[in-house]
Amino acid sequence: MTTTVDPAARRAAGAVRPGPPRLESGVGVLDKASLLLGVLESGPATLATLVSATGLKRPTVHRLALALERLRLVARDRDGRFALGPRLGDMVVEARHDRLLLTAEPVLTALRERTGASVRLYRRRGELRVCVAASEALGTGADTVPVGSAFPLKSGAVAQVLLAWEEPELLYEGLRGARFSAGMLSGVRRRGWAQSFGGWEPAMATVAAPVRGPGGRVIAALSLSGPVSRLTRHPGQEYGSDTIGAAVRLSELSGC
Repeated sequence: MTTTVDPAARRAAGAVRPGPPRLESGVGVLDKASLLLGVLESGPATLATLVSATGLKRPTVHRLALALERLRLVARDRDGRFALGPRLGDMVVEARHDRLLLTAEPVLTALRERTGASVRLYRRRGELRVCVAASEALGTGADTVPVGSAFPLKSGAVAQVLLAWEEPELLYEGLRGARFSAGMLSGVRRRGWAQSFGGWEPAMATVAAPVRGPGGRVIAALSLSGPVSRLTRHPGQEYGSDTIGAAVRLSELSGC
């Protein structure tokens, strides 16, 4: 049941934000939580704005907002306003994971055939990067990476791409013990690709670029790997554009 809006809260909020469409499930607490999330779809909001837009009592809004924050469905911005939380983005990414893998094979294969190098798709799982799809170059041996292989996020072009666009706090944690610096990741963000040499094979070179999801969030890294003799000592300059193009194509085909 909709309650009377507190006039003081309305004045504190300034211009009143229009309330979201009321989608009702018949379960009161879920409907109220849905109202709050609906308001936040249009951007961060103060507690007073949430009260004004939903018509709910201030204590109710406060209690629900804090509960949603604990569930990471709501977060706070730098000004302390409520905003949609990171868990919602995580849910969207996971919902589209299968679609990403379904569309990966032709994109990876096309890039492999164009460059003659091995092409792989990695996703982050906690502090690891996991190979979820691969199109290996013909004649590869020791440098083959089986799907399902996991590596620490402490070195290499793929790790740099998966970390470079993280929030500052997560970026700080990711740099602990890493073989790359914040300055190197700044360069990755500027160029749009990362490169590295060595790893499990000293004579190997790798270029990686981000695959993006909703809101531009990095959800995976597409990598191109091969012998330095093939990719040269400047693999990013030679193959960075091809790798970025394939990563963008993968994002478009998967609907991410």
